[in-house]
Amino acid sequence: MGRSFKNIYRLGLKELNSLRRDPVLIFLIIFTFTFAIYSVATGVQTELRNASIAIADEDQSELSRQIRASFLKPYFKQPALIGLEEIDRSMDASRYAFVIDIPPDFQADIMAQRKPTLQVNVDATAMTLAGNGAAYIQTIINREIGEFVRKSGTNSKPAVTISMRTRFNPNLESSWFMAVMQVVSNITMLSLILSGAAVIRERERGTIEHLLVMPVTPGEIMLAKIWANGLAIILAVTLSLYVVVQGVLAVHISGSIPLFIVGTSLFLYAMTALGIVLSTYAKSMPQFALLAIPFFVVMNMLSGGTSPLEGMPKFLQIIMQASPSTHFTSFAQSVLFRGAGVDVVWPQMLIMLAIGTVLFLIALARFRSTMSASG
Repeated sequence: MGRSFKNIYRLGLKELNSLRRDPVLIFLIIFTFTFAIYSVATGVQTELRNASIAIADEDQSELSRQIRASFLKPYFKQPALIGLEEIDRSMDASRYAFVIDIPPDFQADIMAQRKPTLQVNVDATAMTLAGNGAAYIQTIINREIGEFVRKSGTNSKPAVTISMRTRFNPNLESSWFMAVMQVVSNITMLSLILSGAAVIRERERGTIEHLLVMPVTPGEIMLAKIWANGLAIILAVTLSLYVVVQGVLAVHISGSIPLFIVGTSLFLYAMTALGIVLSTYAKSMPQFALLAIPFFVVMNMLSGGTSPLEGMPKFLQIIMQASPSTHFTSFAQSVLFRGAGVDVVWPQMLIMLAIGTVLFLIALARFRSTMSASG
């Protein structure tokens, strides 16, 4: 047993030295957990910013002017005044994301409680902008109409008042969400690439024959690759969370980063084993990349980080329970966003360990078969 641990340790050091001499992979690790996270967190936004808007004001009343003045930066650009006949032409030309048509006698109908209709035209080719912007516009218009009616003294206070409290991200900053989810996504990608590249590198450089004549087992070789590549990713993730996410981006992390690192280790155990499985079917790095990309895209898009798992078809929800990324995303959101402890996230950790063990056994069988064929 002691000799086996010593072999795993020394083979792992060999993997780290091999990684250290690969400037492309070193650059990839640094870039992935620094600039890639910063650029996505600051460049991709889900909240409304500088939306182009136009208003066709057929009423020209005090209320319509109040509504026009309520669309302010940074949510909207300065509203443009256009004629009714320009609405379709401007929407077809994509000059405005939103066009509001205020009908004639709008204020008079409001005061007479005739329930007039105000039309909002939305360019839905940008889904996030369209959905969020329409909700913003509806809220702003309802607020302005309510204030105008109350000032006129013709209406009593509403029977129901909605009080909304936002947890975990009170200012609804998309960078808080995007930064953490990008870290999770990059862990998934790099764990596949590094572990697979470690096996492919042995084959391309001819060092796989050296391993065959050494007194080591395929299991020891696999465990060495898993802990060495996993350690490199864990170090990069830890620095990224403290320096880039918390430091540069000023994202508030509610939970324990050490607990997140423990869960990340279990996830890496599963993902590096999957990377080794894929590498046994590939003869070169281009082939491995073609195999790994579909796995990464599916696991990343359907793990619950991009869209809620509950919104997917039922059969897809069941299938994705076999993916370690699904449970890691749930684990990461619970720990980093909601400050959950071990008592809350232990089921996800246990499932990741179980999936990782199954993938490890499959990888071990495939790796033994590959080494036997090489020998």
